[in-house]
Amino acid sequence: MMTTEVRGHVAPGFEPVRDTFVSNFEERGEVGAGFTFFVDGQMVVDIVGGVIDRTTNQPYTPDTLQVVFSSTKGATAACASLLAQRGLLDLDAPVATYWPEFAQAGKQSIPVRWLLCHKAGVPTIDRKLTFDESLAWQPVIEALEVQAPYWEPGTRFGYHAITYGHLVGEVVRRVAGKSMGEFWQDEFARPLGLEFFMGLPADLESRVAPMLAAPAVAMTDEMRAAMAQSLLGRAISMNGAWPDLATAANDPKYHAAELGAAGGITNARSLARFYAGLIGSIEGGPDRALFTSETIDDAREPHSEGEDLVLSTSGVPMQSRFGLGFALTGPMQAYGGPGGFGHGGAGGSAGFADPDLGIAGGYVMNQMQNNISGDPRFRALLDASMAAVRR
Repeated sequence: MMTTEVRGHVAPGFEPVRDTFVSNFEERGEVGAGFTFFVDGQMVVDIVGGVIDRTTNQPYTPDTLQVVFSSTKGATAACASLLAQRGLLDLDAPVATYWPEFAQAGKQSIPVRWLLCHKAGVPTIDRKLTFDESLAWQPVIEALEVQAPYWEPGTRFGYHAITYGHLVGEVVRRVAGKSMGEFWQDEFARPLGLEFFMGLPADLESRVAPMLAAPAVAMTDEMRAAMAQSLLGRAISMNGAWPDLATAANDPKYHAAELGAAGGITNARSLARFYAGLIGSIEGGPDRALFTSETIDDAREPHSEGEDLVLSTSGVPMQSRFGLGFALTGPMQAYGGPGGFGHGGAGGSAGFADPDLGIAGGYVMNQMQNNISGDPRFRALLDASMAAVRR
């Protein structure tokens, strides 16, 4: 068996993390990936390995960029939290305070906070959009304005897989006076030195590794049709506007769109630096954490826990645990210890921080697996990293 070439840096004591990274290629189907881990603001692991795809065998390098799907949601949540921290956004005010057109079809009393913790009841739209329309901002916003909730807002919660980015993003746009992608670059990406984009510049397109679709799951035509019409199926496809996720994510038009729920493009180093910068100072970044302790506590305070109304329409009851826009350590995923927060993405990626342990990390990959969260490759790397910290 050919040994995977691992490029990058591993601090003394963290060699088992490198070994686990190699094991992901040998035992868990990895093709190309990166993993970065911080302890107390210091980058102790920063590695990449594998190939862009098995056809060309082009190396997966530190310059490779990757779509990270819902790992983007942590960045979007941070934008709203920063506005709240500055006193510019009241999370408990009705969304319609900032976005008056949202107050249609029974949504007039929904507070901003419910957008962030998946309680708004609009995980998809009824309107039929083309693929191009679904990537343009305004058609989706207009569809959300007239959309009636699928359940009584605030009484249940369900994963807003794609609409999350537009719902939170439009509030950010109305308050900040600039698009989500612009606000993210100005307030997080540039100050922290990140290559992390919501709306990829065209000149970086050649650096994006294509997503490799997860192995097909055996389904009858009836099962496939039922899944497509389920709330989950409609949520992850923008009501049928998108083909499968890998196909959509490999379109340059997808890369250029500002999709705050599922369109972020970054690498492991930048994903980890983002979370490390939220909780503390990092080399080359601000001399203090971007979030105050109060903002961090609100971010990881449980807001939604239990059965997820949307994910459970897959036919299997699924439990989720969300803070203020961030996912929390729970039954589906770990983000460090009990106080960890972050977000994973379809197929496997994840970014996280645990302020109690002083750790942060990011994992990206091109080979998708059939999971929504809790990828075994990421979990193995997290476990090895935490074991090294405890030694």
